Amino acid sequence: MKELYEIVSAASSRKVAHTYSTSFSIGIRTLHHSLRNDVYAIYGFVRLADEIVDTFHEFDKTKLLEKFRQDTVDAIQQRISLNPVLHSFQLAYHRNNIEWELVDQFLISMEMDLTMGSHDRDSFNTYILGSAEVVGLMCLRVFTKGDEGQYRDLKPFAMRLGAAFQKINFLRDVKDDFEGKGRTYFPGLDWSAFSEKVKGQIEQEIHEDFEEARAGIRMLPREARFGVYVAYVYYQRLFQKIKSVPADHIMNHRIRISNTRKMFLFMRSYYEHNLNLI
Repeated sequence: MKELYEIVSAASSRKVAHTYSTSFSIGIRTLHHSLRNDVYAIYGFVRLADEIVDTFHEFDKTKLLEKFRQDTVDAIQQRISLNPVLHSFQLAYHRNNIEWELVDQFLISMEMDLTMGSHDRDSFNTYILGSAEVVGLMCLRVFTKGDEGQYRDLKPFAMRLGAAFQKINFLRDVKDDFEGKGRTYFPGLDWSAFSEKVKGQIEQEIHEDFEEARAGIRMLPREARFGVYVAYVYYQRLFQKIKSVPADHIMNHRIRISNTRKMFLFMRSYYEHNLNLI
């Protein structure tokens, strides 16, 4: 039965999210139940592509990503895929009128990871657009449920929040990206000469993204607001922790938030959200 396969597909995407990211899983679980499966589907799609470029070193990543792109096109055009994660994604894609341009831009950024080890400002902006901002816009399509005016109003805020999350990931994962993958994301940056001044400049850019994004969270539909705010608070805490350590520390250690601290942040978010203190 088709309905049974759709249940299996949704469960597959949900399992991907729960396995790969406890923080995002917490955020998704706090969304209204009508939104969760489609956001899980988007996360699962994004994670599969990310795994290709970041993990499968013993395989031809270029060919794998080309096949993944074609499989995505086929799933969307045919409205079915034998890959359950892609099947759940195409369902979310059609249910929420997600534009192909968003999917295409995301895949372009994944392709950049296979060909570019460093960036100038233009390529960095292109990469951020595809790897983070358009993912936020896919989720915003789910949150706004076909309300074009609301989507248009919230679009710039969703892009800034996605950009802030991604830039924090870059700072958190700098050691692995630089030493393990040979990548430097921030434009014109020589990590071997990473200084407090440069760190401060990057942090100021992230701070500006965060400040702009917070205003948009207040404008989100209530069904989505708490889940997005939980993710915002978690990343804000991670950002504060990164800011509190010297530049050489993040070159040698991956900054983390403990599970106990995450639970505290969740409870704080719940309190602030319910009292409209966002």
